[in-house]
Amino acid sequence: MKRKKAFWREKRLVELSDSEWESLCDGCAKCCLNKLEDEDTGDIYYTRVACQLMDIKRCQCTDYANRCERVPDCIDLRQLPQDQYGWLPSTCAYRLVAEGKDLPHWHPLKTDQPQLVHKASASVRGRAIPESRADMDDLERYIVTWVHS
Repeated sequence: MKRKKAFWREKRLVELSDSEWESLCDGCAKCCLNKLEDEDTGDIYYTRVACQLMDIKRCQCTDYANRCERVPDCIDLRQLPQDQYGWLPSTCAYRLVAEGKDLPHWHPLKTDQPQLVHKASASVRGRAIPESRADMDDLERYIVTWVHS
């Protein structure tokens, strides 16, 4: 097997091609969980409630191209300064690269095995619920701690 060039170690995020950028996503879908922010501390709390566009079994957005228009709170990371990536999960490749760190051992760019993110329990598969099954007025009851593991 020919070893892939570790572009994420050699380039800054702003230097990545579109295909390199997209390949950094490990498919965990943690960023697509609803979040709450403590107004006093600025701390971010993840819930197990997935965005309305999230296909939880596949851990993919059902309308990726139009997500920011359809979901006003959706964030296009490429439009966000890297110093504001701190809210992303600690395992997120975009955050890791922005912080000068390497990707997790299970990342698809290292293994050529996209399913390892799920086998490593690093995705929302089997853990998240759709917004349609949640009480959106009481998101606090859905707060989880497994996002950063």
